[in-house]
Amino acid sequence: MSNHKDLKIFEDLYKEHFAFLSLVSFNITKDKDVAKDVVQDFFIYMWEKEKAINFTISFKAYAARAVKNLSLQYLEKNTTISLETKKIVLPKAEEQDVFEKAEESKQPKILTLVDKIPQARREIFMSHIVEGHSYTEIAEMYNISVNTVKTQMKRAYAFLREFEKTSTLTTLLYFLFNK
Repeated sequence: MSNHKDLKIFEDLYKEHFAFLSLVSFNITKDKDVAKDVVQDFFIYMWEKEKAINFTISFKAYAARAVKNLSLQYLEKNTTISLETKKIVLPKAEEQDVFEKAEESKQPKILTLVDKIPQARREIFMSHIVEGHSYTEIAEMYNISVNTVKTQMKRAYAFLREFEKTSTLTTLLYFLFNK
């Protein structure tokens, strides 16, 4: 595109497709300025490599695919999470002790709630949570179907959620029984 005629064709392509290609890029990057930069980079590439590019599809389809790929490459390069930029704060030893003591103070409450579960359901629940048996193993141990085990586990969890509305209940149960 070294002569004046090629420059005019290139300029017309740019004016005609810039807005559309910017939307293609924006749909991926979610950043207006980045989208414009990606499209401009595409057109710079087109200008520099004009003689090597051979279209088998329309310019619009080629350009849309190229801009999409460039936008994805941009995201890939710029969405890497760095510990330095995120400044993750690790808890101090004293804060960890306070957290552990708070968790320990909740253990009696959880055990009280577990004790309120009906006995047969509690045995199935404890077999799975504490002893680590699979639903199939529990079904064989108690001579019941696997679906019955699933139902009883579902009801045990529902019972516990009814009395304890916090989202940490499952986490507390895990820490309590997996030490």
